[in-house]
Amino acid sequence: MLTDEEKRELLRLARQSVETAVRSRHGGASVRRSAAQQTMESFGGRLAEPGGAFVTIHVGGDLRGCIGYIESPFPLGQVVTEVAEKAALEDPRFPPMSEEELKDASIEVSVLSPLRKITDIGEIQVGTHGILLELGRRRGLLLPQVATEQGWDRLTFLQNTARKAGLPRESWSDPGASIYIFSADIVLEEHDVH
Repeated sequence: MLTDEEKRELLRLARQSVETAVRSRHGGASVRRSAAQQTMESFGGRLAEPGGAFVTIHVGGDLRGCIGYIESPFPLGQVVTEVAEKAALEDPRFPPMSEEELKDASIEVSVLSPLRKITDIGEIQVGTHGILLELGRRRGLLLPQVATEQGWDRLTFLQNTARKAGLPRESWSDPGASIYIFSADIVLEEHDVH
C-alpha cells in the first residue's frame, strides 16, 4: 500500500509528465526525453521499488488516454512518469492531447499488485480485481475500476476483457485461455489540483 505522501508524489509526477509532454510536443521526442530526464529524481520508499502502473487521463469527464505497464523492472516513480507521457500523446485511440485540454484534465494513477493466475473465475471480485486475459498471442487487460464504473457483473467483465484482447466475447472460457487477476491502489487527482 502507498502512503499518502507517496500518492501525492505519484500524482505530481504524472501531472508534471503530462504537462511537459503536451507543452513540448512540437519540439519532438528528443525535447520530451530531455524534459523527462530533468524531472527524474532519486525516488524513495515504494516509488523506488519496481512495479507496474497505469495512468488514465480524463478530460471533461471523458476518457482521453490510458497507458501502462503490467509489470516493470524499473522504479515505480519512473514508470508513472513514462506512462503518463504516453497516455497523453501515444494512446492509439486518441490524437495527442492539446495544451487547451490540460486545464480540464484529471489524472488517475493505478499501481498494480503482482499478477495471480486463477483457474476458478469465482475468485474474481468485481470492484477489487482487474483481469488480464491471454489466449494465443492476444492479451487484454481491464483495470478493477472499469467494471465498477460500467456496472458490470463478473461475466460481463470477463467478456469485455476478451473483447479488449480482440477476441470473441466467450474466449475467456477457452481451455487455452489464461486468466490473471490483480488489485490496484488507485490514486485520483482532486479537482482543485489544476
